[in-house]
Amino acid sequence: MRFRGRHYSININIPTLAKLEAEVKDRLSNGRGFALATMNVDHLVKLGQSKEFADAYSKHDLVVADGNPVVWVAKLGGDNLELITGSDQVVPLTRWATQTGTSIALVGSTPESLNKAADGLRQLVPEAEIACCISPPFGFDPEGAPAGEILAKVHASGARLCFLALGAPKQEIFAARGYEHFPDIGFASIGAGLDFIAGHQQRAPRWVRRIAMEWLWRMLSNPKRMAKRYFDCAVVLPGHMSSALSQRKSDQ
Repeated sequence: MRFRGRHYSININIPTLAKLEAEVKDRLSNGRGFALATMNVDHLVKLGQSKEFADAYSKHDLVVADGNPVVWVAKLGGDNLELITGSDQVVPLTRWATQTGTSIALVGSTPESLNKAADGLRQLVPEAEIACCISPPFGFDPEGAPAGEILAKVHASGARLCFLALGAPKQEIFAARGYEHFPDIGFASIGAGLDFIAGHQQRAPRWVRRIAMEWLWRMLSNPKRMAKRYFDCAVVLPGHMSSALSQRKSDQ
């Protein structure tokens, strides 16, 4: 499924978790990296607003559907995509890294959260090797000199899978830069995934996620921050729905 808008044309090219597993394990086993993006409606909003973000996103060679609205729009276009959220990827990616003898770097959040996340990952995947934990300073610029130093530290640590918990668009811009300079490292942007494992943020209960109402749970938990985000998302969705229907008709 290809999503188009001002500045961007992005194809979701990894439709299922099984496909993601096969691709990631093949690359890690053969010393090849990747940049993995998790497409959601908030990203679609930001892609239309920022050419810098769109340029970085276009350099990601693995893209999955993170968000039920993206899955539903794709279905309108005739494509069946599996919901693969950034948060839900952390443990499987850690497991696949362990199976291929790949060590892991954690970048983002706070030092305390990263240390707790590392401990949590070791409990969930006992063989996991966490090579380094790096918490960028406040006001971190993914295109600045300190970002380059962080990338060098990740590479020097021996880690070949790097989880990025910096939030969009910083994590995707950083991932694109990292993958360009170190193509043997896999960069996975996973948002609040590490904070969830560390227990520093609470995710919606499983039953709420199962009925596709996590967005409402998040908005009620933080209405001041989330209300505008979801309003902006609601504004862009009809255009993508229309494009998906047109794409389906043109393919018939």
